[in-house]
Amino acid sequence: MTSAEYYTECSECGANLIQDPSKGEYICERCGCVVMDQVEDFGRESNATDFEEKSKNTRASGSTSFALHDYGLRTEIAYGSKDYAGKPIDYQMAETMNSIRKWHIRSRIVSPQERRLSNVLTKINETCAAMSLPKLLVETSAVLYRNFESNCEAKGKSIACMAAATIYLACKKCLVVRSLDEIIRATGVTDQDRSSVKLASKYYRMMVMEMGVFTEQPPVPVTSAPQSAQIQAVTLAIDHYISKLANMAKIDTKVERLAIDIAHKTDDHLLADGKAPNGLAAAYIYIASMLLGVNILQRDVSSLSGVTEVTIRNRCKDLLTGFKMTVTVRPQQARPGFAA
Repeated sequence: MTSAEYYTECSECGANLIQDPSKGEYICERCGCVVMDQVEDFGRESNATDFEEKSKNTRASGSTSFALHDYGLRTEIAYGSKDYAGKPIDYQMAETMNSIRKWHIRSRIVSPQERRLSNVLTKINETCAAMSLPKLLVETSAVLYRNFESNCEAKGKSIACMAAATIYLACKKCLVVRSLDEIIRATGVTDQDRSSVKLASKYYRMMVMEMGVFTEQPPVPVTSAPQSAQIQAVTLAIDHYISKLANMAKIDTKVERLAIDIAHKTDDHLLADGKAPNGLAAAYIYIASMLLGVNILQRDVSSLSGVTEVTIRNRCKDLLTGFKMTVTVRPQQARPGFAA
């Protein structure tokens, strides 16, 4: 009898077979004869429908990640007090497994470069998880740091500040509005330690200059010759800052639309040169609220944007002195039944 017939009928009575996947056997449903044993199961490993539960039960997969120092191609010795059959292991075997697990973790990092890479990538994953940043930004940060470490010397640099600078650069590339102070606070550094912010800013400038991330600008069309690609990028960033502040302050949508419209009308001027984008966004929102008659205090906008009230007043002064704004008021229509 061939192997294909074993899957269809019993060799003794010709009845149907029942598969026992836990033991890898095919049993006759009538006489109980074990037709085949030690059968390999090539089906699904888990029947879970939830993605999170399926990822926990999966022992191997074909996906890799730049956010792990070995790209995710590693094995883990699980923590437990039972063997594969569910029987409890004794004390001596548990001590042996702990020692094997310890040396297994140590053997994955064989050089100081791999140890530094593992520490920085671990800090990047922890910081992005604390800020609820998407997986794409985590992978982008890991790729940027790998490129920086392969081209420049990263020895002796602070792990937390290097991770913060890499995440900030990835936020710039992915158009995610996050300030460097927010990223530094997410790494666990207190607000009193301002030296970490300066050091992270230094690492950010060094990565931009050494790697030339923003040197390649898209070509400027002929129709928009007065408007360079750099000004377009600054305007797009200010749009994101305006939307972020409007969502945080729960401002009306019409104020946000008018602030973005004013930002687009003033994007052909070098107003944003050397200015903080959050201060400009706060000024745009404050001017739009004043034009629409919405009561918004400078103190509330400054607390959310992270700048002082003096900065907002200076940015508003620059906008109002550098540009001429014309407000067109529509005449109020008379209600039906009333005299005009």
